[in-house]
Amino acid sequence: MRRRLINSTLAVVLVVIAVFGVSLVIVETRTITNSAQESVDSEALRVVSIVDGRLLGGESISADALKQQITIHRYARVDVPGHPDVHVGKKPTGSVIRGQARGEQGEVVTVEEQSSSVTREVGRTLLIIGAVALLAIIAAVLLAVRQANKLASPLVDLAETAEKLGSGDPRPRHKRYAVPELDRVADVLDSSAERIARMLTAERRLAADASHQLRTPLTALSMRLEEITLTEDLDTAQEEAAIALNQVERLTDVVERLLTNARDPRTGSAVALDLDRIIKQQIEEWKPVYRSAGRAIVRSGRQGVWVMATPGAIAQVLAALIENSLMHGGGTVALRTRVTGNQAVIEVTDEGPGVSPDLGARIFERAISGHNSTGIGLAVARDLAEADGGRLELLQPYPPVFALFLSRETQERKEPERPVR
Repeated sequence: MRRRLINSTLAVVLVVIAVFGVSLVIVETRTITNSAQESVDSEALRVVSIVDGRLLGGESISADALKQQITIHRYARVDVPGHPDVHVGKKPTGSVIRGQARGEQGEVVTVEEQSSSVTREVGRTLLIIGAVALLAIIAAVLLAVRQANKLASPLVDLAETAEKLGSGDPRPRHKRYAVPELDRVADVLDSSAERIARMLTAERRLAADASHQLRTPLTALSMRLEEITLTEDLDTAQEEAAIALNQVERLTDVVERLLTNARDPRTGSAVALDLDRIIKQQIEEWKPVYRSAGRAIVRSGRQGVWVMATPGAIAQVLAALIENSLMHGGGTVALRTRVTGNQAVIEVTDEGPGVSPDLGARIFERAISGHNSTGIGLAVARDLAEADGGRLELLQPYPPVFALFLSRETQERKEPERPVR
């Protein structure tokens, strides 16, 4: 591209110089030639007037008398009737410029000049024009190189940006070039980079959330299936199979919820739910795991509380809190339900070391963990709670008390609630 810009600029300059330069040479040549001819004619008229004056005064006409009146390097011949010709200067040979004038006494004055003087003057003019043309060409080349670099460098820069974008580096560069068209391309590339970055972030977040959220239901389902394979009691097998089916439904709901959050993390479908049923289900699912760990999980507090929440979402939030206590807490885990105003509160506490002071409220941020875990569970739980208009908070770091606040359903419920997965 640089070469094309330089060549095109140079071609335009050469055409302009050829058109105007040739015209200028022709005009200057004619001007110099005409000026030389006019000078010779004027000198012939001047000399003939002097000759007329001397003849009228009875003075002699001689070369010495006229020598001072003739320009050096020119030749003059005076033809006076009845007198010998007078010659002043050396007669030129070859091509000459000739001027003649006739006086009142019949005399004729001829002035000649060598044409080479005009040629030399034309040559000096051509030299000046050629020097100016050469300077114009050099200036044009320098300007063309500068302009080519100014246009080509941003294009190379934009090509590198596009290449990085295609290779998986979606960071916008926010670099502009003071050229509207190039800045427009840079704006589009930066916008595309930001969109790709958001898409990649959403995909990575979905993958991380799915990995974390599906681990617990799959573990619980695996334990139920193992118990079914180990038992020979048909009633126990049927009971465990029913629980496993319930966990499969919950697993399906987890997947649907993750996909919904990937499209719009603030989308909720809250309905009236019985907290007792959700808490009871979670305790039944987690009891075998806690029993294997030599720990216990219990519940207490207000019963018969109904809340407005999305089916499955609250179960996932409680599962995240219970798992957090299992992984990072100690002793007995207690779930306590209470009512404050128009809100229902579920508190989850344990007898572990609690949350370190340097974490504080940052414990709900993604990738923040004090025990080398993924740092995703509590962040996802807070997103799920906020999607239903609730909130998840750390009331105190030691002993650790996590509280889930939900909108309370105050109307009396007569119909059975929807099954919770």
